[in-house]
Amino acid sequence: MSPIVDTLTLTAEDAIALVERDEISAAELHAAYLEAIGEHDEELHCYLRTVDEANGAGIPIALKDVISTRGVETTAGSRILSGYVPVFDATVAARCKVAGLTLLGKTNTDEFAMGSSTENSAYGPSRNPWNPDLVPGGSGGGTAAAVSAGLAPWGLGSDTGGSIKQPSALCGNVGLRPTYGTVSRYGVVAFASSLDQVGPVAKTVRDVALLYRIIAGRDAADSTTVELPEPVELPSDERLDGLRIGVPRQAVALESIEPGVRAAFEATLALAEGLGAEVGECDLPLSFDYGLPCYYLIAPAEASSNLARYDGVRYGVRGEGDTYRDMVERTRDAGFGDEPKRRIMLGTYALSAGYYDAYYGQAQRVRTLIVREHASAFEHFDVLATPTSPTVAFPIGDRAADPLAMYACDLLTIPSCLAGLPGLNVPCGFSDELPVGLQLIGPQFSENGLFRAGYAVERALGLDLVPARLQS
Repeated sequence: MSPIVDTLTLTAEDAIALVERDEISAAELHAAYLEAIGEHDEELHCYLRTVDEANGAGIPIALKDVISTRGVETTAGSRILSGYVPVFDATVAARCKVAGLTLLGKTNTDEFAMGSSTENSAYGPSRNPWNPDLVPGGSGGGTAAAVSAGLAPWGLGSDTGGSIKQPSALCGNVGLRPTYGTVSRYGVVAFASSLDQVGPVAKTVRDVALLYRIIAGRDAADSTTVELPEPVELPSDERLDGLRIGVPRQAVALESIEPGVRAAFEATLALAEGLGAEVGECDLPLSFDYGLPCYYLIAPAEASSNLARYDGVRYGVRGEGDTYRDMVERTRDAGFGDEPKRRIMLGTYALSAGYYDAYYGQAQRVRTLIVREHASAFEHFDVLATPTSPTVAFPIGDRAADPLAMYACDLLTIPSCLAGLPGLNVPCGFSDELPVGLQLIGPQFSENGLFRAGYAVERALGLDLVPARLQS
């Protein structure tokens, strides 16, 4: 570790205080993180590339490699974008710059953010800091692993069906998927446009709230964005008096939830009751019976449209061919990995003549019912709670050859994503010495409520979330 500062335990809030008190300069802090990256990233492979210069007065940040950064290669974890250097910043990257944050680098991701383990990256998998033989989750495993290992104080990921929440759970971080429309998608490499959202990953709830405050708000370049109805608040109340927590019966009944995960979740619910919360059961049958198939019709359909632009003509790599068609076919065959190809084919089929209404159209109708089902639950509860992931981190290669098993990793995170709702992962315990995540879901624009609930749970648990193998 750097003699200047211990990046492994440093929170973003504490780092800000150090810089503001002139106990360390922004450049020195940036250098300390680069030193930590140099020491550990060869093993963990969190970063695809780093940035040496600290052009700012604030603390460093890591950005998932789907977020465009001016002058810094952005590949979305795919060979088809190898060598692509944007000439502009994504809105979230620009807002970080305005806030004085310095870019540490671009983190590894499943190709085009398609995956739950970061094994689909064309540049090799990231590894879990708690055990490098295990996955860090996905698609944002690089960001989650970097924060957990002290290789970044915080970072930005993107979440389509769980890609912030699930890796945060597996790596022991706090991660927020914001309400759809509260954070700009401009300059973010598109996967499924009606689902994609950028959000923060950090060590604590307050750190996540601080970063959300920087990136949230309307952007004229993204017509889906809106102004926040209230300012982002930093939580401080350690009680949950009067908070109504709903636990979906169908979620906790899933047989795929590991016993250790279930035990940590149930213990956290009991703790919440001790803090003054009221815990009860609710029903979301459509969400958990049909959420996964609904998502895997809508998301691939939108992906097949969004990924049509990668043809070797305008940017990225280009294959050789005697005709234009031959060139495009060779470019896409060589440039895309198996998972993007799989989803492009699924989505193209779902959108094709004769099948559109039966598949994509029907999935959109089910999505509407899932939205209504959540709205009904929130008539009786302030937040909903489930485990974030049915399992703790699993071995690299364990599910790589079984797409359906990999898709099932997101059973618990997908329904609220389809409904456009905010979700917060908060570490809630351990199973087999690996982190377990609690998922808190709220109504639209309820991020402040999620922060308050998550902060109280975080403070009451007082978990040591530094990977034991990295502690000196």
